[in-house]
Amino acid sequence: MKKELSFDELQGKIIAIDAYNTIYQFLSIIRQPDGTPLTDSKGRVTSHLSGLLYRTTNLLNYGAIPVFVFDGIPPALKSKTIAARISRREKATEEWKTAQEKGMLAEARTHAMASTRITKEIVASAKELLGYMGMPCIQAPSEGEAQAAYLVENGVAYASASQDYDSFLFGAEIVMRNVTITGKRKLPGKNIFINVKPEKILLKDLLSKFEISRRQLVWAGMMIGTDFNDGIKGVGPKTALKIVKEAKSIEEVQNMLQSKYGTRLEDAEEVEKVFMEPDVNKISNQEFQKLLSEASLDKENLMKFMCDEHGFSDERVNKMISLLSMAKKEKRQKGINSWM
Repeated sequence: MKKELSFDELQGKIIAIDAYNTIYQFLSIIRQPDGTPLTDSKGRVTSHLSGLLYRTTNLLNYGAIPVFVFDGIPPALKSKTIAARISRREKATEEWKTAQEKGMLAEARTHAMASTRITKEIVASAKELLGYMGMPCIQAPSEGEAQAAYLVENGVAYASASQDYDSFLFGAEIVMRNVTITGKRKLPGKNIFINVKPEKILLKDLLSKFEISRRQLVWAGMMIGTDFNDGIKGVGPKTALKIVKEAKSIEEVQNMLQSKYGTRLEDAEEVEKVFMEPDVNKISNQEFQKLLSEASLDKENLMKFMCDEHGFSDERVNKMISLLSMAKKEKRQKGINSWM
C-alpha cells in the first residue's frame, strides 16, 4: 500500500502538515551526539527552528505549498495518554542524564529523543518563524490531524503530511510520510543508518485491501488502542480485522468482545465520534486562497529572528531567504488559482 513518493509529485500541491508531529520529529532528530538539542546563547531550544527553516524551504523549492496545522485543545478522552507520555518523558530524561554522566553517548542520545517534549515557547517560536517565512498556518480547535484530514477530504489540500497513522482514522484520503525528514537516519540504540524516503498512502487502497469501511477501520484501531482509549489485551491487528468484518455497529463489536474476552471498549461511542465527527474549523477553498494570498515573506524580521535573536549563521539564513524568494516569485507568476 505504501508507494515511494517522488518529490516531483509535490509540484503545485497543497500539503496540510501536522505541525506538532513535524516539530516533534525535528526536536527528536536534530540533536548533538550526546542527545543535547540545539540551543541559542540564552539556552532556548532551536532544533525545531533549524528543521522548519531548512526543510520547509526545500519543500517549497520542490514546488509544494505547505500549510501548517497546529493542535488546539485535546479531547478530554486524551488525558490518560497525555499523562502516560509525561511519565515516560520524565523517566527518559533521568535515564538521559545518567547515560551522559557515564559517557555513554549513543545510549544518551536514544533516551534524549524519548524525552522530547513540545512547550508553549517552542510552539510560539515555530509560529513566529513560519509567519516571517510567509508560510500559512491554521489553528485547529482540537486535533491537528483531524483538521488536516478535513482539508484533504474537502479538496482544500491535496494530502496530509504526518508520521501518525491516526490520520487515516480521521479520514485523511492521502497521507504523506517522511516529506520533511528524508535522508539517512540512525536507528535508536544501533550503529545502523537507514535511508528514509518519502512515501504516500491512499486511504482507499487501505480500505480496499482489508475490505472494510473507514468506520470499521476506526473500530479496529480502537481495539488495538488509540490516543483516546486503551485497546483490548490479546487483540492484535488480525483479530481486530476479523471482528470488524463481522460487526455492523460498535455495539456488535462490544458484544463480541464481551463474549470472547469478557471485557468491552471503554467510552466506545465517544471515541468513535472523536474520529468520525471530529471538531474542526470548516474552511472553504475561497477562505484558504485568501490565507495563501496574505502569507508573505518578511526578509528583515526573518534575519533578525534567526540570526540576531537565535544565533543562526547569517550566510546560511541569507541563502534560505534567497531560495524562499525564488519560490515565492514563481508562485506569484503562476498565480494562486493554479496552485489549487
